[in-house]
Amino acid sequence: MEFEREDISAFASELGFDPPKNLGDVLYSFRNRTKLPSGILAEAPDGKTWIIRSVGHSKYCFVLVPDVPLVPNPNLAVTKVPDATPGIVAKYAFNDEQAVLARVRYNRLIDIFLGIACYSLQNHLRTTVPDMGQVETDEIYVGVDKSGSHYVVPVQAKGGNDELNRVQIEQDIALCANKLPSLICRPVGTQFIQDDLIALFEFESDTDIRVVSEKHYRLVPPEDITDDDLDKYQQRLSDGM
Repeated sequence: MEFEREDISAFASELGFDPPKNLGDVLYSFRNRTKLPSGILAEAPDGKTWIIRSVGHSKYCFVLVPDVPLVPNPNLAVTKVPDATPGIVAKYAFNDEQAVLARVRYNRLIDIFLGIACYSLQNHLRTTVPDMGQVETDEIYVGVDKSGSHYVVPVQAKGGNDELNRVQIEQDIALCANKLPSLICRPVGTQFIQDDLIALFEFESDTDIRVVSEKHYRLVPPEDITDDDLDKYQQRLSDGM
């Protein structure tokens, strides 16, 4: 079902109450942060849920997708990484998406996770994409591998109790295809599990967003990485993990 932003005001008036003052905030909340009302969710068949996709400037539609939250796997093995976060940053950092992005950046976790040399290009890139309208990504990296191939890595970050969501990842992929089409796009999501434990996901898109790989990294003082840890990581390497 397609609708336009101004339809919200029109239907609010028909239902007899004042329309929201900030229509954009209503849409942003229900697309990215807040669950849709139970009456809407109940219209989805088993195993499916609704998302709101942008299909143009101030135009949207409800779409059914698999009802599978993009959350960290609690059974996944953890890899220790020497914490390179500057002490003064760690002391004053909050538990939000900016704190996640800072720790990921200072510890080069994108490089470690993807196996390519990556460099932060821009934070909070906001632009417009044809047939989608305005989009924003938390951070954009560009990278290069040993063969010389170039990559673009859009990153969505979540802190606290927020969850990664399909709408933002779809927008990241569309942004890269439109603005940097000659680069290989490898969309990434990252999220705090604990203050020192960070999950990273790589995604791909066919008819839906899928997780290609997931890793959990614990940031620790260098002396906390033992010989047993290193033996375990070498065994993972030989096993092709």
